[in-house]
Amino acid sequence: MTFSTTIRFTGLNRAMAVLGARRANSSVAVDDGSLVVRMGWLFRSEIPRASVRSAGPETRRMIGWGVHGWRGRWLVNGSMSGLIRIDLDPETRARTCGVPVRLRELIVSVDDPEGLIAALRPPSV
Repeated sequence: MTFSTTIRFTGLNRAMAVLGARRANSSVAVDDGSLVVRMGWLFRSEIPRASVRSAGPETRRMIGWGVHGWRGRWLVNGSMSGLIRIDLDPETRARTCGVPVRLRELIVSVDDPEGLIAALRPPSV
């Protein structure tokens, strides 16, 4: 199975294009072996599918847009809508502004949240 969606940018957040983050280079892609998340040069991670423990809508209130994180918890968004939380175990690596960081929880805004959740469900046996 292959699935792809763009990171959602709404309102004034489209101005992040001046930082190099725009719909054309910001996406989430899922295939049988990996989950790839990128937001321009600001964030990139290739996560083994086996590390995805859960994925679902994020209901907590978030502050900020762009790429923010600390201690393995990262927010990658251009909107406060369409937020999905992806829990990882074991933690993996990502790069933000080229710097390697730990990643155990990723919250990302996408244009097709339901499709991403469905794509990350474990395969039926």
